[in-house]
Amino acid sequence: MVTPFRVEWSQQAVDKVLGQVRAYEFPPAPSEGGWGCGCDGDFLKAICAYWTDGFDVAKAVDNLNRFPQFTARVEDFDLHFVHVVGEAQGKRPLLITHGWPGSHFEFWDAIEPLAFPSRFGGDPRDAFDLVIPSLPGFGFSSKPARPIGQRATARLFNSLMTDVLGYDRYRAQGGDWGGLVTSWLGVDHAAHVEAIHLNMIGLRPHGPPQSPEEIAWITGFGAALDAYGGYFRLQASKPQSIAWMGANNPVGQAAWILERFHDWADLRHKPFDQVFTRDQLLTNLMLYVMTGSFTTGAWYYRGMLEEGGAVMAEGQRCEVPTAFANFPGETIYTAPPQSWVKRAYNLTRWTELPHGGHFGAMEAPELFVQDLRAWGREG
Repeated sequence: MVTPFRVEWSQQAVDKVLGQVRAYEFPPAPSEGGWGCGCDGDFLKAICAYWTDGFDVAKAVDNLNRFPQFTARVEDFDLHFVHVVGEAQGKRPLLITHGWPGSHFEFWDAIEPLAFPSRFGGDPRDAFDLVIPSLPGFGFSSKPARPIGQRATARLFNSLMTDVLGYDRYRAQGGDWGGLVTSWLGVDHAAHVEAIHLNMIGLRPHGPPQSPEEIAWITGFGAALDAYGGYFRLQASKPQSIAWMGANNPVGQAAWILERFHDWADLRHKPFDQVFTRDQLLTNLMLYVMTGSFTTGAWYYRGMLEEGGAVMAEGQRCEVPTAFANFPGETIYTAPPQSWVKRAYNLTRWTELPHGGHFGAMEAPELFVQDLRAWGREG
């Protein structure tokens, strides 16, 4: 059964969080400042001051209720999802999946142009029906009793699309964990998935690198993971450790999450505070703080390992037609050589975009929309 949903945060719950932010005692930070040792202290103090004295929570809630949202029971989960039936009128369904530390809110600036292109000078034939779920354990989706991974999520989301919403055939898009969920949809549910679009490659081909370019890429990826990937190793191995520290500590959660947004954004052309607004960052953050999903969001990394990882078995490949959009400001999860991707995917489209980083739909929504429209036209 599909149940309409609205975001409702009581004033008491909001006041509790804001009181915790006001009462936070900031620990020492390196005198030189900056982001090298973690979240920059000056930035954190400034955004916390705005959080308590400038951020309009009621306006943020109104914004989160801007599009139709629902919940539906799928297996053991109550899945939350945005469902916008646009000018496609039920005929071009597109499932879009977020990752960590993002949320369904990542796609807010892309939803209306994708669903109603004629409102923005586009062709109504490019319109999609959009389904944008919250991952299990994230936001307003219910929490698992133990870590769940991306392959199981793909099964849940396929059931949502087919059994609950009645879309027998659909397309899927994703980045970050959404890229891996979308990839498993292509592998395990190809009877229903027409094509997939990724802005982060999730699956790895079987076997070692096979060219100097692939060796150079995997070496560079390892170095980037050493520099920026401490969060990954902790959340994949001992996620409850960070959960204990973050629980009932909204400033600690903010520092942990905002550091990722800074380190993964395309900062080559604009400073961090111009890539994202403070309201965007805090709205996304509140989806973790107010729902208590900082803990189960961290579990999602452990879930990947318990499912067996993301390396394909020998002879296995995602045969669903696959498009990839390369946002060039990506820092850790840079695009592999196409030879690497083609061993894991039936790669049919590769787009080099001029700017944007890990959070492509949030950083450069116009490019995100443009590429999805072009991909959709390819049939």
